[in-house]
Amino acid sequence: MPTRKIKIGQIGIGHNHAQGNMESLRKLDEIYEIVGVVESDPVWLEKRKHLKCYEGINWITEEELFNTPGLDAVAVETDGFDLIPTALRWAEQGVHIHLDKPGGESLSEFIKLMDLCREKRLAIQLAYAYRYNPAIRFAIDAVNSGWLGELFEIHAVMSRYDGDNNDYRKWLAQYKGGAMYIFSGYLIDIIVTMLGRPDKTTPFLRQTRNDGLIDNGLAVLEYEKATATVRVSVEEIDGMKHRRLIICGTKGTVEISPLEMPASQYYTHPLSARLTVKHDVPGYSAGTHIVDCGPMGDRYAKQLLEFAEIIRGEKQNPFDDNHEIVVQETLLAASGITTETQKK
Repeated sequence: MPTRKIKIGQIGIGHNHAQGNMESLRKLDEIYEIVGVVESDPVWLEKRKHLKCYEGINWITEEELFNTPGLDAVAVETDGFDLIPTALRWAEQGVHIHLDKPGGESLSEFIKLMDLCREKRLAIQLAYAYRYNPAIRFAIDAVNSGWLGELFEIHAVMSRYDGDNNDYRKWLAQYKGGAMYIFSGYLIDIIVTMLGRPDKTTPFLRQTRNDGLIDNGLAVLEYEKATATVRVSVEEIDGMKHRRLIICGTKGTVEISPLEMPASQYYTHPLSARLTVKHDVPGYSAGTHIVDCGPMGDRYAKQLLEFAEIIRGEKQNPFDDNHEIVVQETLLAASGITTETQKK
């Protein structure tokens, strides 16, 4: 007997990943039934309603989505400040939530959302796409397998160039942590996966011009036997090609650069990792190897497939609420945003 499709609606088209998320959802039409898209902001409707990914989609109100019989889940893809308030409304309704990132500037509101989902036994998935990146998965598996020994250093960079895009700079400047707040969560998520909650996080946030935007910064995460650095900039020329992750341990190192290919090469160009090990490990002799990790493929499909498995009870969420709270807490600290926890 075929499994019933998961009924899902998308709320908002203002998030910069809303388009990619919808494209992937539509490809997964054997798993998801898209009941409609909600967007009330005329600015976003003017900018994005006519994108190809929304052709033939039902445009409905949030109340109409509330009243959809058998609705299972929502993908929250609003602009940044509306993400958590929207997710809280839908958690109250008992609906599973795929939530784009980052998780808001208030740690208490984020924890409230995670607590509510746990109490109501709802799946909540944060859309950190690098969790499903094959090269990063290889690196994390190498760490978990003990190939690198005890970790003592992680160096992570997530930069790009937006120096000539004044509209985008104005949008980024709305957030207290600027570029660090918007982009560093991808890297912090990876670091927390490998090392857990840092003992201390210290931000160094800078501006290259006087337009109110923190456009570059460094965060240092301290652990008992390790340090991790996170660098973010929207001023680095050709920065997306220089995004990198270096993980150093007492028995070896993994380096990934770039972290992903341009979208046009997701299916055609493999990602690679540079693995250096002191001793032989399964499949690799002592020394340095360039590991073909395969192409990225669909950037969002793997997480949406996993979301479906979690909703159906076929697997537990590998990123539980404690992990998500630590990532959010660390992200805010790296962004220079004082949280309730830090005040105590």
